Order: sequence, then C-alpha cells, then structure tokens
Amino acid sequence: MREPMGIHSNAVAAPPQLLLERLKDYGQEDSFALWDELSPEERHLLLNDIQSLDLSRIDRIIRCSLRSQGLPVAAIEPVPESWVSSVDERTMEHRERWWKMGLKAIAEGKLAVLLLSGGQGTRLGSSDPKGCFNIGLPSGKSLFQLQAERILCVQRLAAQAMNEGSVTIHWYIMTSPFTDDATGKFFESHKYFGLEADQVTFFQQGTIPCISKDGRYVMETPFKVAKSPDGNGGVYTALKSSRLLEDMATRGIKYVDCYGVDNALVRVADPTFLGYFIDKGVAAAAKVVRKAYPQEKVGVFVRRGKGGPLTVVEYTELDQSLASAVNQQTGRLRFCWSNVCLHMFTLDFLNQVANGLEKDSIYHLAEKKIPSIHGYTMGLKLEQFIFDAFPYAPSTALFEVLREEEFAPVKNANGSNYDTPDSARLLVLRLHTRWVVAAGGFLTHSVPLYSTGVEVSPHCSYAGENLESICRGRTFHAPSPRQPIWLKRQGRITNKLAMA
Repeated sequence: MREPMGIHSNAVAAPPQLLLERLKDYGQEDSFALWDELSPEERHLLLNDIQSLDLSRIDRIIRCSLRSQGLPVAAIEPVPESWVSSVDERTMEHRERWWKMGLKAIAEGKLAVLLLSGGQGTRLGSSDPKGCFNIGLPSGKSLFQLQAERILCVQRLAAQAMNEGSVTIHWYIMTSPFTDDATGKFFESHKYFGLEADQVTFFQQGTIPCISKDGRYVMETPFKVAKSPDGNGGVYTALKSSRLLEDMATRGIKYVDCYGVDNALVRVADPTFLGYFIDKGVAAAAKVVRKAYPQEKVGVFVRRGKGGPLTVVEYTELDQSLASAVNQQTGRLRFCWSNVCLHMFTLDFLNQVANGLEKDSIYHLAEKKIPSIHGYTMGLKLEQFIFDAFPYAPSTALFEVLREEEFAPVKNANGSNYDTPDSARLLVLRLHTRWVVAAGGFLTHSVPLYSTGVEVSPHCSYAGENLESICRGRTFHAPSPRQPIWLKRQGRITNKLAMA
C-alpha cells in the first residue's frame, strides 16, 4: 500500500516534514536536494512523484538486491535427462494423447494465455509496441494478429473435438507504461483480430526507481525520479496487485500458458504442451530447444546445487569451460537446454510465486546509462525475469521442441546477423512449405526454395493439420521471396497479399 505522507496541494513552501523524515529513514532525502530551485508547479510534481512510490517496499527491494550481490551460490549441475521430454523419445501415441488431453482442458475453460508484451520495437527501428510489428509475411499480419488467430484456431479445434458449441480462451496481455495505450488502440482498431473484446484483458507491469551503486534514487529531473520497468518477471507482482489471479480463479482457470511477444512461430495455447503438462502433474514446465553451439547467446536451464531446483543461467554467467562441456553418453552439450520463454504454470503455483518473490524481494541489477540531471550517468536498473519463478517450483518438467518449428525470434533490425524480421519470416515460410508438402502438395519455384515459400493462415491450420483437402495433388508456384503463396482458410490459394 502507498504510505500516507500528509501532503496537501498548498504545502509547497518547504518539503513536508513527515515526508522528509520518511525519506531520511530510507536514505533518500537527496531527492529534495534542489527543492529551493523549483517552481511551485515543479514542487507539486516532485511531491506527487515521491508520494506515488511505496517507499518501504522499494527500500526492502534495494537492500535485499544489493545484499545478494557477491554472495556465494550453489554450483550448477546439468538438468537430469529424466526431467526432459525429448523429441527423439516422443512417440506418436504420446503426441495424440497429449493433444486430446489439452483440447479437453481447453474446451472446459481451464487454460488462459498470458502474453508478455511490455517492450517497444526500439531495436527494430520502431517506437510502437513490439507486437504491432509486421515481419514482412505476404499477409502483412502483425505478431499480435498471428497470435490472436492461433488462439481462434485452437478454440475451433477444441470445440470440434469436444462437440462444444463454442470455446473461449482468455488472453491476458501485460503491457508497460510505454506500450499500454498504443497496444489497446491497436487491438481496438483491428477489432481484436476476431476475438471478443471481453476475452482480452490488458494490465501493466510496474516500474521501479533506478538507483546509484550505493542505493540512492537517480533523479531524472530535479522533480522526477528516474524509473524503469521492473522486467518481464514483474508479471507475477502485476497479476497479484491487479487481482487478476483472483479473476482467473473466478473463471475456472487452472493452467496458464505464458510466452513472450517476439516469437513469430509461437504456438499459443498449444494443446500438446498443455496435455503433457497435465499428464506430468507438475507445477511448472518450459519448452526448450537444444543449444545450437557452445557460445550461443541464450540462457540455459540448470540445476542449482546437487538435488536443487531448476533455474535459468544467462549465457554471460556460464563459464566457457562449462558452456563447451559435452555429455559423453548423449553426445550433447552438458548444458544444452535453452530457455526460449515458452512456459506453462498452474494457477496455484502462480499465487505461490507472487508471494515468494515479494517476500524475498531480490531483483537482478543491471548497470546501465540512466538519464539524470547530470546527463546520462551510470546507475543500476532493478528487474525480475520470468524464469525467476522456477526455483520456487516443487516440480518442473522440460519439453523439447524443434527451433525450426516453434522459435523464430524477432529482436534485431534487418541487417543484423541474427533474430531479424527477415530471418523470422523465412522460418515461417519454410515451416509452412513443409506442411503443404506433407499434406500432399507440390511446390515449384523460380528462385532458391530457401528464400521463398508458403504462408498458411492460422485460420487454416494450427500446426499443419487439416491441410490435405486443400493441398493434396495440387502444385503451387512460389515465384519470389516477396510473393509466396498464401493459403487461406476457405481453401482458396492466392498470390495476393490481401488480408484473410
């Protein structure tokens, strides 16, 4: 709760004594260092800014986070092989059973989808929310639209499988103060991409003051504390403070599928993954891909200490000798299971995590350039990560997926060496081309096939299913990288780039 400060609109001649005393208790009295130089309006702005902060909570976070730095941590161990469902060991019987289990749970309204979408497309050359970005597919669809249409497709599949009239998957979308308004307007202007407006809930992640290395607030201006978003792991606190965990319980939701917005191939509300999760009876699960090479810049799942919990270690924290170590029995890297931000949690576990993270109050500290009254200065941003939940899980399972089927990150502008809109677009087109060929279709092309392909609308197929009636025995021509064939739901095949 925000602390009462006894601040009144006419109390601007001098800083309120009660507020000053509270700031001194937390070593933050320098926030008023330039008070005498401020205009009455600026004094009001500063008072309102400080009053908006939960001072005791922020002080606890700063102290716990600074104190945790440099403390010894348990050595890491590889993830036990028995904790991972690998692609090689998965049978068709497993897949079909998990698919049916997942569709049943979805039809019963037990699954919600949680999207982490607080970031802007700054590195993509755009100030818009990253989900608004169009990676250049023939359809011109944004990341938001691709994901919304996959939800629509799963709803239809679940309704058909269970003979239900209609099925609804609720979509919770975490924004940030920088993306919230634009995200809402984008959804409204596109009529929620065919979803019902009341099945989409937007909520904002929090912000937290940036600090100096000795824990004092950095002042962005003489009357404003510098703040930054609290990381994608801020979702746990945000869900609790927004009472959305209660909202989920009221809706009968038991499981939550959580993912990041910048993956063009994400299988939103994946029935197979959900069925696996239910079958294993665990509190948390994550999809993983095999690390491509030792120096790949991805975090990996590890076990913290002998018999300890699963957690994620960032590539910057993994010693090169460990990163390159090979398991002689499997021939794989010992630390090979990459985190790609595709998670499944029980609702009960999300409640436990929100309480546990708040109690421990340990945030990651990132040294960054912070805008301040002295220009940009080096300081610390505090943030939590989505994978901070895993050490709290009493049981966790990992589910291997193929990166060429489910991981097409969109992080860097075209022209970069990896994770660009162009590379993601080609991954989508290549996967969909394989779907068409597997369904009995043929493809001719006047340019190398690796640079062109087919786009299959999510209205038409979720994961390559139900394409035989459209594709079998038919030949399609993919003339150029920018004009691939596009399969639409109605079964018509077109080279036009119109919207479905």
